[in-house]
Amino acid sequence: MHKKIIILTGAGISKPSGISTFRDSGGLWENHKIEDICSAGCLDTNYDATIKFYNQRRVDISDKSENKAHITIARLKDKYPDLIEVITQNVDDLFEKAKCKDVLHLHGFLQEIKCMSCDKIVNIGYELQGDSNITCKSCGGKMRPNIVFFGEMAPKYEEMHKKLEECGLLVVIGTSGYVIDVSYLTNYSDISILNNFESSDAIYDECFEKVYYECATSAIDKIEEDIEEFIKERQI
Repeated sequence: MHKKIIILTGAGISKPSGISTFRDSGGLWENHKIEDICSAGCLDTNYDATIKFYNQRRVDISDKSENKAHITIARLKDKYPDLIEVITQNVDDLFEKAKCKDVLHLHGFLQEIKCMSCDKIVNIGYELQGDSNITCKSCGGKMRPNIVFFGEMAPKYEEMHKKLEECGLLVVIGTSGYVIDVSYLTNYSDISILNNFESSDAIYDECFEKVYYECATSAIDKIEEDIEEFIKERQI
């Protein structure tokens, strides 16, 4: 069995497209406390404000376009569908806009809402969550954004770790390392590559064979070459 190339992305890959992270100053997160609209229990104590916030986020991504990094990864995935796995911490749809297939969204997907009672998932696109879709059509339960909040279980992590067991090359793009310990994930791989705009206190870059501190859209050409070289050397 050939070892796979795992590409794990975070907010840094979408930032060049104009989607801000919650660690950025300005943007949608600036006037909110994380515990009010993105932590376990906030739907019990702050339901209306949480729904309103994610409605705003859905509107915010509606006019954003995929960038060169998304497009390049989508092309590589299309070229090597059985060798490359694309995993993202992002809840936006820029990989989908780039026509990237089989993306594993670890923290949910902004276009989806989920029933808090029966777990039914509905894709509402860029629609606002309101009177027409606030309750579940199947059981009548309350619907919520299908997003993993801080402090909640992230069921897709188990799938990520299964994929990592087959990892030969790990490529990490645009993540701070505070949510997922990407330094530790390098233990799964033979070779690891890191691309962030700048260094992070939560990542030990000595764990990576190659480190590119630059924008994802400029680093992606080098990363593509690295991936092609890895495949060629392994004669996959």
